[in-house]
Amino acid sequence: MASENQVKQYLAYWFQLGKKVVLNNGNQTQLPLPTITGDRYSREFEKCWEQILSPESGDCYLEGTNETIAELLTPEWEIIDCARCAIPIPVRTHGMPTPCCPCFDLKDWPNSESPPPRLPVNSRCHLLNLCHRLMRESIQHG
Repeated sequence: MASENQVKQYLAYWFQLGKKVVLNNGNQTQLPLPTITGDRYSREFEKCWEQILSPESGDCYLEGTNETIAELLTPEWEIIDCARCAIPIPVRTHGMPTPCCPCFDLKDWPNSESPPPRLPVNSRCHLLNLCHRLMRESIQHG
């Protein structure tokens, strides 16, 4: 089962590649930019996420896909990395797989020349974890 956090990450990756979310049963689209601000999701992204979860928004789905965000939050779905482009995609836990990755209509993707989408990173925590790991390795080999 895909957790709410996994679905949120899935959307964040695709928003960074220019995919929009379709809201209100196909009547509206949004692309929250920026998606990430420093070590967290941007205000625009969080506002869009809340709108996606709102019952008033009707069926919401990522542009180029058929699965609604509400469906992805059920036990029938999980989020894995695409074998072609390494970006998260939804797959059914049982039954027929999704027909294709959302990257199918992105002209220049996958592209190893440009930076890939990413998740928010707390630089301080990341550097502290790196220091701790280096200290452990130093002690083990020292």
